[in-house]
Amino acid sequence: MSKILIVDDEPNILMSLEFLMRKEGYDVFIARDGGEAIKIIDGDEPNIIVLDVMMPEVDGYEVCQYVKQSDERKHIKVIFLTAKSKKEDIEKGYDMGADLYLTKPFSTRNLVKKVKELVI
Repeated sequence: MSKILIVDDEPNILMSLEFLMRKEGYDVFIARDGGEAIKIIDGDEPNIIVLDVMMPEVDGYEVCQYVKQSDERKHIKVIFLTAKSKKEDIEKGYDMGADLYLTKPFSTRNLVKKVKELVI
């Protein structure tokens, strides 16, 4: 079973994505900020991370960079799911190593499809 980590400081998004991904058969971990995400990444190494950018303490860009700069973790797929939709935000996400950058509001159907494509 593929492991997915959902990282967002918005409780409603966390709950809905956790439910959606469990329904799709994923083993789901959740984190409310980047620091918590890094602890989970180090302990449970997910296959894919759905990551918000704007979070307290450690932001999503820093988490993505942490994952992608390591040879042991760079295989982990990172999807940014964020309200930051300016061209420079998107470019920064890809520069940090994101595999996909989606903006809020988002289609849950599209998100599930993209997660499946990246996990295969």
